Amino acid sequence: MKIAFIGLGNMGGPMAINLHKAGFGLAAFDLSKDACQKLQAEGVAIAESATASVAGADVVISMLPASQHVEALYLGGGDGKGGLLESIRAGALVIDCSTIAAATSRKVAEAAARRGIAMIDAPVSGGTGGAIAGTLTFMVGGEATDLERARPVLEKMGANIFHAGGAGAGQTAKICNNMLLGILMIGTSEALALGVANGLDPKVLSEIMRRSSGGNWALEKYNPMPGVMEAAPASKNYAGGFGTDLMLKDLGLAQENAMSVRAATPLGGMARNLYAAHSLAGNGSLDFSSVIKMVQKKG
Repeated sequence: MKIAFIGLGNMGGPMAINLHKAGFGLAAFDLSKDACQKLQAEGVAIAESATASVAGADVVISMLPASQHVEALYLGGGDGKGGLLESIRAGALVIDCSTIAAATSRKVAEAAARRGIAMIDAPVSGGTGGAIAGTLTFMVGGEATDLERARPVLEKMGANIFHAGGAGAGQTAKICNNMLLGILMIGTSEALALGVANGLDPKVLSEIMRRSSGGNWALEKYNPMPGVMEAAPASKNYAGGFGTDLMLKDLGLAQENAMSVRAATPLGGMARNLYAAHSLAGNGSLDFSSVIKMVQKKG
């Protein structure tokens, strides 16, 4: 099986490396020369362009930042010409792992179908650690038969694969998950900051809440208080991990989706506003757990 992999950033790079280690024939590409050189050092073949990478490919995987990047890659200009779909062979399978608007996923999938190309949206959860370890969770939207075609590939990058429904359903599941994650991180940060302001040890308080009714993923795996979890971004000056601006993007997608279906998401909207303020304060490149800075007592 020949695989083209486009988008070699913090998530895509490790995912591509895992496919290479699994023995798949890989042709990778990214606009960043540094990203390409990093993978080339791992033995991954780098193509000269996105178009070159998909030549003869059975599977095309993309991991891009936002909706506009995915649409521009596959559909090209506003006239629908010049996109990568023109270069992908009929019968191939496209797996888009980007987190984007569900409407964009459906638009690209429909265009792919008209050219005889199968496409699934398969955004991921698990962060950079999961990408490196190959333990990601894939939330898949598309035809069940196309998911089964993709499964041998996805299993080399992740530990959990869920079929959420038709085209775009994977994206909807992802933004629901990340909206909840953003809300939980803010709530966890407030609780920890309150306890510390009262003189409690954050490690002790974290363990109490983790084993009580307030337990959640942030307390289990991703504590926002520096020094509580050695491997968490909080203990590394909030470097790496999942950036504040990426969380802000996902919370924005959730609000756009909520408006389109007239769903009430008041806490999601508040979380989006808090992360926007946190980003405007100069923290956009820091891990999203750095939102605790907004509620910590100063001095």
